[in-house]
Amino acid sequence: MGFEPHISEGLSYFERAGDGPVLVCLHGIGSNAGSFSRLLTELPMDWRVIAWNAPGYLNSIPLTMDWPAASDYADALLALFDRLNLDRISLLGHSLGCLAAAAAALRTPERLETMILACCALGHGFEQGSVLSSASQKRISDLEALGPKGFAAERAGRLVFEPEHNAEVADFVMQNMSEVSMPGYGQAARLLAGGKLLDDLSDCAVPTSVIFGAEDVITPPENSRKAYAALSEIVRGQLISIAGAGHAAYQQCPKEFAAAVTRCLSSSGEIL
Repeated sequence: MGFEPHISEGLSYFERAGDGPVLVCLHGIGSNAGSFSRLLTELPMDWRVIAWNAPGYLNSIPLTMDWPAASDYADALLALFDRLNLDRISLLGHSLGCLAAAAAALRTPERLETMILACCALGHGFEQGSVLSSASQKRISDLEALGPKGFAAERAGRLVFEPEHNAEVADFVMQNMSEVSMPGYGQAARLLAGGKLLDDLSDCAVPTSVIFGAEDVITPPENSRKAYAALSEIVRGQLISIAGAGHAAYQQCPKEFAAAVTRCLSSSGEIL
């Protein structure tokens, strides 16, 4: 059984029903909920899996502010939890999704069983509302200049390790990226510019594990190691490297990534 599309008060999401643990997945800046479809088939069939389209992505209504903070995305996520009566959740954030996940963990740690951060985007630490970081400004300028398809064609290949030998995965990543649009992407780029993941993780009270692609050139493995080190030892779970995976680790190596997620939900304190 695959994902079914839903929408709740202007926020769209995909869901696979299940009677087991609840896993909520948050995509990165150049993706959407559909990117988790390859991972879904590898996760235990009894898990209830929900993947959101962040505000401003696909059918989700954008946020009201031009430069949102991670807490604004967390508010939207927690409101969805309320509407779906979700509690005792496992939360998986990938790349930019790590910022929203960590902010949600700060807001309501009692609602989360565990958190998994993958291929961590640390944020650029710029003051909210100031001049954008050059990397975030380039993202916005490139999308505006090239359009979604041209933007995806230029960027998507870097998310996959050896894309020339993994054409199907590269095409899948590019298709998801070609569906980004303004203003949602611009808001997400500003979130990236202002994000301070390491600061948020230093106050995290939720058991947290970190997974990363060993060949990631977008958010290099050192980023994820820094995120893991920022966690207090009390909540620090596993640190897992996925061999042969680039930034789009859960799309490129879904079987290995799903096995890592399963280990993260069942144990802690190991570095693999």
